[in-house]
Amino acid sequence: MRIADKWKDYSVIATGDGYKLERWGEVVLLRPDPQVIWRANMDMSAYKSLNAKYLRSENGGGEWQILRKMPAEWVVGYENLKFKIKPMGFKHTGLFPEQAANWEVMSGLIKKAGRPISVLNLFAYTGGATVACLNAGASVCHVDASKGMVERAGENVRLSGLGDRNVRFIIDDCKKFVSREIRRGRKYDAIIMDPPSYGRGPNGEMWKIESELYSFVELCKEVLSDDPLFVLINSYTTGLQPSVLENILKLVFKERKGKIDAYEVGLPTEEGIVLPCGAGGILIYD
Repeated sequence: MRIADKWKDYSVIATGDGYKLERWGEVVLLRPDPQVIWRANMDMSAYKSLNAKYLRSENGGGEWQILRKMPAEWVVGYENLKFKIKPMGFKHTGLFPEQAANWEVMSGLIKKAGRPISVLNLFAYTGGATVACLNAGASVCHVDASKGMVERAGENVRLSGLGDRNVRFIIDDCKKFVSREIRRGRKYDAIIMDPPSYGRGPNGEMWKIESELYSFVELCKEVLSDDPLFVLINSYTTGLQPSVLENILKLVFKERKGKIDAYEVGLPTEEGIVLPCGAGGILIYD
């Protein structure tokens, strides 16, 4: 398991009964987490500094219950990187802090490459990986179907003092964009993807990870350069084991030499346990 244990502006205070209690800078939030199937050792709803709790609806979705005065949005830092946090619909905040474990790996590979590295970041959300790769010295093409999330990614890049770096922001269906890049003959040294379990593109394009992921990775292979650095797949789909990502990478890139690592991603908690937060698979080229 890769654990994101270098945060100072974020921590998981406690977990249990389907929820996690988190500190985001000075703000404390209580959010549902499907992995938390154990009992809580404390009444997290009564935590003295709790600012807001996300209440799930029986009909799906839910809403935030504000318990103490808090800003509508604020900034947290990870080393020299900055990210805007804002409680949004469907329990999200605009950042997945566990991904710092992947940021560290990608940044290290880019810095050690000793050459210009171009990164294609697909299903790129608010740009955590984009910011990390830019900070490490790479150029990045950031692609997501949500205009709002791409705009937030641009804010995060500027907040981190990286507004002058080589980055393109694309609002598009990832599959259609990659297909166009193939026709253009454009190549990338590294590919990152964080595909959703289900999704829709800007024009109603349907995505279901079980039926789409393998063929999508095959498609992405066509935009990988002749001197690649890495391919990373991240997934939050329940039941999709790290070995599934490992198998996909082995089968799609079988003729390429490189090392494949598949793993869980997790966050340490102040209780002394690790909260599992999805799966990752990376192919690193020699």
